[in-house]
Amino acid sequence: MTYLREDLQQLWQDQDPLEKAFALEGEVFRDVPGRRTLRVVLDNKAYFLKLHYGVGWSEVIKNWLQFKWPVIGASNEYVVCKALVEEQIPAPVPAAFAASNGSIAAQRSFVLCDELAGYTSLEDITDRWPEHPPSAIERQRYLYAVAQFARRFHQAGFIHRDFYICHLLSNDVERASGKVSLAVLDLHRARRFARVPFRWLKRDLAALLFSSLDLGFSERDWLRFIAIYSGKPASVALREDAALWQAVRQRADKLYSEGLRKGLVKGLYTP
Repeated sequence: MTYLREDLQQLWQDQDPLEKAFALEGEVFRDVPGRRTLRVVLDNKAYFLKLHYGVGWSEVIKNWLQFKWPVIGASNEYVVCKALVEEQIPAPVPAAFAASNGSIAAQRSFVLCDELAGYTSLEDITDRWPEHPPSAIERQRYLYAVAQFARRFHQAGFIHRDFYICHLLSNDVERASGKVSLAVLDLHRARRFARVPFRWLKRDLAALLFSSLDLGFSERDWLRFIAIYSGKPASVALREDAALWQAVRQRADKLYSEGLRKGLVKGLYTP
């Protein structure tokens, strides 16, 4: 399967998209076994390119034995990003995609997306909050925006599987005018369902909560998030969806405890 947007069709006319993509050079953002992410500039326009080199049968079989959905290439991210754009949920816009034929374990593939220019990750925005707390209004503005975005994302059937605040971006122009407008990225593990299963909803929401535990949000803020996300009073949501919210809190606390042991969190929260 190959997809080339019109501008890429003109740019790579009569060339093999796979060979062209794998020959590109740029600023490397991630380089892990089987996958490489880099920022490239083509015809004076910036893109993010994800190259997948094949995970090997051992990785595929390991995931199957653990009843996990193996991520074997770029097709997953291409399909999800395309669907998010169709749902008008801000995310990287695919410009090109291709995958080689043959074994799924050795398949080479890539997805090229427009750069989300003019956005800053929530992790970077909130990094200094513990030492320099924002105003109450600003804090509530972000809480409301994140809860609304998560609600819309999940109601459309999407799960992220790495739904941490570092993967949510705030539009810089909107933020300068006192508004918070969000986008999502790093979607290579994301999936879409007709209705999000409990297991995946719990994991996404727990990741979101875990990644905000050092930011000084109160219990009252957590109840506000629940009310905004669920679209009903927190007392009602906690009664009707008790199993979900208890599971979310328990998993977030577990993740934080693990983060403390590994030195990955600031230690400002007590599970």
